[in-house]
Amino acid sequence: MNPWRLFSFRPRLADHLAHYSRHDFRHDLAAGLTVGVVALPLAIAFGIASGTRPENGLVSAIIAGFLISALGGSRVQIGGPAGAFVALLYAIVDKYGVANLLIATSLAGVLIFAMGAFKLGGLIRFIPVSVVLGFTGGIAVIIGLAQIKDFLGLQAMVMPANFFSQLKILAQSLHTVNFDALAIGALSVALLVLFRPRAVTTTKLERMVALLPGTFLVLVAASLAAWLLELKIETIGSKFGALPQALPSIKIPHFDWETARNLFAPTVAIALLCAIESLLCARIADTIIDDRHDPNQELMAQGIANFIVPFFGGIAASGTIARTVTNARSGARTPVAGMIHALTLLVILLVAAPLAAHIPLAALAAILLWVAYGMGPWAEFRRLKQFSFFYRTTFLATFIFTVAFDVVTAIEVGLVLSSLFFIFRIADLTRVDEIDLTSSQLAEVNGANVRAYRLFGSLFFGSVNKLEHISNDVKALPDVLILDMHQVINVDTTALEVLDDLRRKMSARQGQLLLVGVNHQPLSLMQRANFTDQLGAENLVTTFEAALARCARPRVQEALAAAGLGT
Repeated sequence: MNPWRLFSFRPRLADHLAHYSRHDFRHDLAAGLTVGVVALPLAIAFGIASGTRPENGLVSAIIAGFLISALGGSRVQIGGPAGAFVALLYAIVDKYGVANLLIATSLAGVLIFAMGAFKLGGLIRFIPVSVVLGFTGGIAVIIGLAQIKDFLGLQAMVMPANFFSQLKILAQSLHTVNFDALAIGALSVALLVLFRPRAVTTTKLERMVALLPGTFLVLVAASLAAWLLELKIETIGSKFGALPQALPSIKIPHFDWETARNLFAPTVAIALLCAIESLLCARIADTIIDDRHDPNQELMAQGIANFIVPFFGGIAASGTIARTVTNARSGARTPVAGMIHALTLLVILLVAAPLAAHIPLAALAAILLWVAYGMGPWAEFRRLKQFSFFYRTTFLATFIFTVAFDVVTAIEVGLVLSSLFFIFRIADLTRVDEIDLTSSQLAEVNGANVRAYRLFGSLFFGSVNKLEHISNDVKALPDVLILDMHQVINVDTTALEVLDDLRRKMSARQGQLLLVGVNHQPLSLMQRANFTDQLGAENLVTTFEAALARCARPRVQEALAAAGLGT
């Protein structure tokens, strides 16, 4: 089969352009403008929080946001820099530098595209919810902690990426609190609470408030307050200088294979996190608009965006939950809304970039604290006692490793624990129960020494110990052994080896092994391993009654008598 026949590239946009109407455009325009205004402060804040400059976040939101909407597999997905990346990107910048971050992002784009091209998008669904919630909570803590410095206006050195080092520096710098910055931060939080989105709006005032983008109002209000009151606080202009009023020109970062080998772990981390975040976001969007996205097309779009955007200085991008939800609830009909959102950000950059210099860092810190509060699964901590020990352990381990180490290590630990606990649960569910034969059934087998067992569940390396005890004592083996397997859903090679060992022991003492009701997967493995040929097709029966009838056949009794085993 030609593997390229499996490859398909069809953006969701192509499905809508054929019957796109003016009515659709009006809805997309309103939604795109709304999301563009909402995305502006988040793009700037995520750019700074990731250890880069504010324009890096804006460029990513503009270019990657446009490409993800134009080429993606979701109708309303909004792409751009995301809070989930902040801790990871900051750690990469701290260890490798911004230039290597851009290289790792571009390489991750290739990997993400390959995941989509080879139709691996569905595999992301296999990541347990305990792992997803655990690292999401950990990321929220890291984002929140990293904002304390600017929120309080502390005169501290550059914050390290390590959680415990951050705590140490914050504790040592608490005496340098800037109360002007604290006031701006507190004002920003108050505005964010006041203008937070509400699920239900009953009064006209509440409906008007719900339409106002709180994060954008925070930037305007905080900047005006700092300027009019002449507050001595740090701003974007004082720390980073003026923002450029244009998109940067293409610049190819220096690349060599020695560097690429060092960036393998960051590349995989960015790719994995992008895939998880984007497809999780797309699934949330599906529930809002009652639609179904194409996960493989979405990954290919994410890959293209992340491959291209570093050449313009942009950071890693993915689907963003808050902006996607805003887009969907603002009435977006097609991916055109996401493209308009990116163009809106571009116009703002071209026209109003100098004004961004007056934005206080304390206001941006307040926005990110609000984002961290919103993304954290805090209710899940209160509900932990309702869940199993396995769920609690996986959730807390992933959370702790995310905070104390990094996202990649946390996901690895979470997946390993989930796999081990899954093996334990499945093995625990597997049963091998002896069947008590009735007097009529014993009469039917003409007095032969027959023992029967009913198997249930999955026979694999984690549960074969329950089967091994049958064959451990060779002297206790019966003349005829019946294994009822109609409730066995799966057999692996380890379990098949145990069955074959049992067959050999029965054969050595001229006994008989009968398998009843073998299902498709176990039977397929047995045939491929030639187990059925060695066992004998006649010893594979469909019902327990057929197995008993086979025990009673004269030639079976004669064989047992010849061996001195029959009655």
